[in-house]
Amino acid sequence: MATKPEAAKPETDEPVKKPAKGKKMLIIIIAVVLLLALAGGLAFYFVSKQRAAALEGEDGTPATAAHAAPKGPPVYLPLDNMVVNLADPGGEKVAQVGLTLQVLDAKASDAVKVYLPTIRSSILLLISQRTSEELLSQEGKQKLAKDILRETLIPFGGAAAEVAPGSVKKKSVKAGDQAEMPVVGVLFSSFIVQ
Repeated sequence: MATKPEAAKPETDEPVKKPAKGKKMLIIIIAVVLLLALAGGLAFYFVSKQRAAALEGEDGTPATAAHAAPKGPPVYLPLDNMVVNLADPGGEKVAQVGLTLQVLDAKASDAVKVYLPTIRSSILLLISQRTSEELLSQEGKQKLAKDILRETLIPFGGAAAEVAPGSVKKKSVKAGDQAEMPVVGVLFSSFIVQ
């Protein structure tokens, strides 16, 4: 009878090892899942912190706070079409550009109209420095719109203005004091390069 228990011992040792391997594998899988969840949570945390920092101004106030609640429907100020010689070699290329300025409200529209000759002149000079190749690309048009927005803010003390989509704030002399600029966007109503 002594031979039977010995034969039984090896049979019982093998089943004990298999559940131990299964438990180890289960623990490893759970640890990997927890590490992935922790890494995902940390990535989300850092991305949200960077995004919040990008939306904050230098003094820590949110950059879009002034535009959180619209004052009413958007107000647009169309400008006359402009025909400009471009900076291409030979000077044979011209651009016909139609612009519409988006302003804060009707009062801002009146304020912009006072400076319209200065603004138009600045825009003409700005466009005349571009080549037809620059103006025909999507990136070139977007850069031009951003530069035009910057130029429209100069008569209102916007030489040091922060130009960001949806938020244009004037940096004033007093720390933390910000006043809204009247022009908030530049839209192209026509764009022809010949």
